[in-house]
Amino acid sequence: MNTASTETRTLKKSVAQAYNKVNQEFYATGVISQRINVFCDRLIIFAQHKRIPAFKVLSENFKELTAYADAALIAEFKSRLKKEIEEATGHKVTSVLKDYDPETEHACCVIIFAEKNIELL
Repeated sequence: MNTASTETRTLKKSVAQAYNKVNQEFYATGVISQRINVFCDRLIIFAQHKRIPAFKVLSENFKELTAYADAALIAEFKSRLKKEIEEATGHKVTSVLKDYDPETEHACCVIIFAEKNIELL
C-alpha cells in the first residue's frame, strides 16, 4: 500500500475529528457530513451543519443580529480549530478561512499549513 496515501488518509481523519470536535463544543452537535480535499499545503473541508434552532427563529425577524452572531462564532471557531489541528497533526497552521451559509447550512473551511512541503501531503 502507498505510504503517502495512508498518511494522507490519517491526516484527513485527524482533521475531520478535530473539526467535528470543535463543532460539538460550539454548537452541541456534530456536522451532518464533511468531505476533505488535500492540495499540497492546504486542506479544504466541505461540511453541512445543523443550524442552532434558536438562530433559525431569530433570523426570521432579526437577520442582522444572527449574521453578527454567526460572524463572531465563526471567528472563535477558526481560532479553536487552528489549535486543535496543530495539536492533532503536529503541523503549524498559518491560516484558517471559513464561510457558512445559514440558509443551506453548508460551510467551507480552508486550512493553510505553514510548511510548503508537508511530508504527509
